[in-house]
Amino acid sequence: MILFDKRYPATLDTLVEASTAATLETWTFDDRATRHRAEEALASRGITARCRSAYKPLVCAFREEITTEGLTRVEVNYPRHPDAPASRFLLESYPLAALYPGVGFQFAAGEMCDELPVYRLRLRYADGRDEPMDVLAPNRRHVDFADEPALSPCGWQIVDGAGGALTTAYEQLFVEAMTAIRGAAWSTQDRDQEPYFEELNITATLPIADEALGYADEVLSLREALHEEFYFSLLEVFQRRSGRPLGDRHLQPGQIVPEIRLGNGYGVTVTTRGYHRESIAAPRESLDAVTRPLAPRQIAEELESLGGTPFYATSVAGRRVEGRYVAGSDRGVIISAGQHANETSSPAGTLQAAGLLAQREGAHFSLCPLENPDGYALHQRLVADNPCHMHHAARYTALGDDLEYREAGEHETAIRLEAERLTGARLHLNLHGYPAHEWTRPLSGYVPRGFEMWTLPKGFFLILRHEPGWADASRWLIEAVTLALGEVPGLRAFNDRQIALFETHAGETGLEMINGFPCLVAEDDRHRIPLTLITEYPDETVYGDAFAAAATAQRATVLAAYEAYQRMPGHLFADSCGSDASAGRPAAG
Repeated sequence: MILFDKRYPATLDTLVEASTAATLETWTFDDRATRHRAEEALASRGITARCRSAYKPLVCAFREEITTEGLTRVEVNYPRHPDAPASRFLLESYPLAALYPGVGFQFAAGEMCDELPVYRLRLRYADGRDEPMDVLAPNRRHVDFADEPALSPCGWQIVDGAGGALTTAYEQLFVEAMTAIRGAAWSTQDRDQEPYFEELNITATLPIADEALGYADEVLSLREALHEEFYFSLLEVFQRRSGRPLGDRHLQPGQIVPEIRLGNGYGVTVTTRGYHRESIAAPRESLDAVTRPLAPRQIAEELESLGGTPFYATSVAGRRVEGRYVAGSDRGVIISAGQHANETSSPAGTLQAAGLLAQREGAHFSLCPLENPDGYALHQRLVADNPCHMHHAARYTALGDDLEYREAGEHETAIRLEAERLTGARLHLNLHGYPAHEWTRPLSGYVPRGFEMWTLPKGFFLILRHEPGWADASRWLIEAVTLALGEVPGLRAFNDRQIALFETHAGETGLEMINGFPCLVAEDDRHRIPLTLITEYPDETVYGDAFAAAATAQRATVLAAYEAYQRMPGHLFADSCGSDASAGRPAAG
């Protein structure tokens, strides 16, 4: 069923046709080439024009306007606004310090100011020049679709010296499609319950090319940003509708699928449809030399090759969730991956590790390398159009919820219950990832609400949650695992680079450094297993050698944690649960 369908004229095309100004400055959501063509078209009509980016204006100013040859030092006084987080405009300057490695950047917070935000720069050159410069960052106050106040980048224009808001096609497309979805009649006379649909599809075309920044995986991508805006804004709309707090992961609206594509013009179509159950063919690679996310068929084949006892569950959309149980005399361990299906290195890393563990005498573990096959299938479908976008629509299940928060035993969650029953494990290795490049929501305050700590990559880190009474065991385990990870070639250097850049543009990581690795160790009773070790590798959108390195780190963590757990002194178990489980399989907790 079609809920909304509309096409929009390009903002700069309209301005070029209609402008009668002598001078014109604009800030729009367009790529560099489009803005440059508009400047040339306006110049041909005798109009002096400068067409700038409304998205990340400081970064674009360095790429397009500021002379960087001979530049040795830059002092950046970034704006602060009462309606934005204190570090908001510092974050928007990312990753300048990495783009110009020979330039010393010094960032300082400006005075709190309730006006149009402005970056105040001082540019210092090798020949002695010392030049001040202001970079305007147009933003608007508004109430977003979560009914929360927000300060967001916006279209802006200065016509013959007079400034004012400029409605852009990018903003209009988003606002009108969201308004139509929020206002749709999701309930009937006898039904107002979740899920509201199987798939809610938002197909949009934008004539905006991605622009690689020349550092790691960083890009200027307004198409990726719009995907994130639609997906998380719609989760918030349905959270509000259900009466849940923002960020509640129990919500089950159905599968929300923004498909944001490169096209010749602006357009959006919103439809509801049934689940997409087709599989996408993907090439097979050697597991030991993997450079991209594994195909579901290969995951199943690699899992079968481990031997052991198979066990299964069924996803909401009808896909099989597969696990294997290898019985032995060691302490049992649960290994899982693919809970968030766009975090793609964990299935490969767990399978690599399990293949080695299965050869160990006494090996005792269960493995489910793909807990969320519906999300994984959606991810494969979305990356066929653009493999370098984060595609967070594939993060959750076909119901739109996070598996960890679903009532135990429903569909996919049955796989963990069976793993717990089979292994009697007190340690769960739960492998995850997060974005390998900056994550933004530019139309809802820029910083992703509820995911603030994940906006910038900050290396490979670990989260260890433990039940009350397991603090000493947790500390022993995290010390042993991080010591072993220090032996993985290149991993510490990778972390050091990412953390240094993160601290320049975002401040402290907020994590404890243990043997050189960022960690968060906390008492938490949300899990049924006393010890849950979670990996977080910046793996979304990585391929080639970077993907292989991510899988290697995941594999190394599984092997290190499994080995450390077997060596853990028995008194730590005795202190935690009242029985010495130093030998053989411990009883189920």
